[in-house]
Amino acid sequence: MTAGAVALLTLLPGTAANAAPRPVRVSQASPYAGCTIGGTPTSVNFTGGEVEPMVASDRFRPGRVVAAWQQDRWNDGGAHGLAAGFSTDGGRSFREVTWPVSRCAPGGADYERASDPWVSIGPDGTVYGSSLSFDGTTARNAIIAVTSYDGGRTWRNTTPVVADTELRFFNDKNSVTADPVRPGSAYQVWDRFESLPDGSGIITSPAMLSVTRDGGRTWSPARIIVDTPRLQQTIGSTIVADPRTGMLYNFYTSIRYTDTSADNVEFSRYEVVRSFNGGRTWSQPTIIAPDTSVEDVDPNDPKKRLRTGAGLPFPAIDPRTGELYVAYEGTDFTAGRFNQIQLVHSTDRGRTWSRPVRINGDPTTPAFTPSIAVTEDGDVGVTYYDLRTLRPGNTTTLPTSTWLTVSPRGGARFGHERPVAPVFDHLKAPVAGGFFLGDYQGLNAVGDRFRALFVAANDSPPSNPTDVFFNQLRSFERPDDRTDSALSPQATAAPPAAHPVRWRPVRPTP
Repeated sequence: MTAGAVALLTLLPGTAANAAPRPVRVSQASPYAGCTIGGTPTSVNFTGGEVEPMVASDRFRPGRVVAAWQQDRWNDGGAHGLAAGFSTDGGRSFREVTWPVSRCAPGGADYERASDPWVSIGPDGTVYGSSLSFDGTTARNAIIAVTSYDGGRTWRNTTPVVADTELRFFNDKNSVTADPVRPGSAYQVWDRFESLPDGSGIITSPAMLSVTRDGGRTWSPARIIVDTPRLQQTIGSTIVADPRTGMLYNFYTSIRYTDTSADNVEFSRYEVVRSFNGGRTWSQPTIIAPDTSVEDVDPNDPKKRLRTGAGLPFPAIDPRTGELYVAYEGTDFTAGRFNQIQLVHSTDRGRTWSRPVRINGDPTTPAFTPSIAVTEDGDVGVTYYDLRTLRPGNTTTLPTSTWLTVSPRGGARFGHERPVAPVFDHLKAPVAGGFFLGDYQGLNAVGDRFRALFVAANDSPPSNPTDVFFNQLRSFERPDDRTDSALSPQATAAPPAAHPVRWRPVRPTP
């Protein structure tokens, strides 16, 4: 099916009717709507609900775009399966296909549910996919790799790179990155959560790695690249690769608890490890910044939780200079009251990091779930959601805006901000540990354009609560926009105490 440019989202009463660009709807009717696999007596399935998208573009064939997302989200973890879309015209239209990573998909892996989709494209055009696949009725779970050699039309080489059957082990928060200078090489990373034998509490959760050197046909045995002592975990591992040198950086959140109950946190912070040799060996961790995020909620009704990207790092690299950036949610600028979008920057290959700057446009309202990319010219783009159009006293809807903000190289001047899509009602999203659009959204850069893949809720029947949309925007619309941007506010005081908000070390809700 081909999706054209549509505007299915409705401006809610009292929202700003600014000139939002028209996004392209990528997701279509659910290919798994008739599937009944994976339910439990307490499970609720949001059939037609798409969440948590990721996007990749082919740097050498810029017309090729590949997207993936969760299809038919469950309230208690994962979805019926993962779906994907591919474009050959730079995102003007997409065709939808299924991923063979769960039993709901044709020829799919023998797991009831799937979550955490990720895609990356290598310099030879090979597309690598990653899935967290698991059962809703047993403890079985795996990280599964898939590969496409035709731009995302078909997927093959369905390979579990790790699989567990015991309740005390759960593999989570996977991602995959194609090596930009070694064709045929790609890297899967994730955390392997070890709890008490009954699945409660925490023992440890190291960061794991599996590598392919043959274009995804085979993957190496899983091994630890960030070891964690007892009572400490990693989460959110994401590798970015330097396209000039092939140097690899793995970014993640590190959390330490005082005891196995995980009721008290000793620290939560963002860290990075480096590899100079294609993932064979890794450095010791470098601390980037503390995690100061709090739980995202409806400000007018705090009992309504929003499940967002709080507590996760979102990294990117300048392809020309190798400068590194990490965007994340934090409360350094609100004295711990609500999250803003913060960014730190490194010019020495991740050894030292700047103080955070606040980059979202409205400092008076919660902002959440950043995605980040850097153009060939060094322009730094970040997409995010915020609640600036919510009126005091409104508890019946939660108007949510989607923004792109851009800074010239260095990430210090985020004054150029534009809407990515019309405002939508967040309270129509699936509920899974809170109203849920995804722990992450997708963003990449091709030439001087940012390509955003994101979820928005629909003003339509409950049978179609959300859709995945694509939009493409220039980094700066006018030359003066680059030079006229004012300096973004920089944190000067010590950050508030860290409070990890979602990644509880009971069995994760993927």
